[in-house]
Amino acid sequence: MAESKRTEEAKRIIELIQEAVDKGANTVEEIHKSIADLPLKMLEEIEVLKKPVKEVRRVQDRSIGAVYDLIREINAQIRKLAAEILRRRRPTPEKPSSAPRRRPVPAKRKAGAAPASAAATA
Repeated sequence: MAESKRTEEAKRIIELIQEAVDKGANTVEEIHKSIADLPLKMLEEIEVLKKPVKEVRRVQDRSIGAVYDLIREINAQIRKLAAEILRRRRPTPEKPSSAPRRRPVPAKRKAGAAPASAAATA
């Protein structure tokens, strides 16, 4: 049962990490695009450059998108791999418990005799 609980916890952790990476990639992609767009906006104000800048923006957006799509795809593949590893992992079989080991019983002392450890130090 403890193994099942650990497996479920591991699955939740995998899911949380995957979601965090995806959200992070989406956020960074949007920031990347907005920063990369700043010089293009300035160049678009020059009439002669409007058409070429539109083409540059299209290529740039596709390139940036492709990078972050790849990050999200790798993240999805890692999630699948982690899930497969968990699926293949078998709980370690518990060893059959034999009778509990008993500690050796110390020999009985004679009345008034010092313990063996005290006699050794004397």
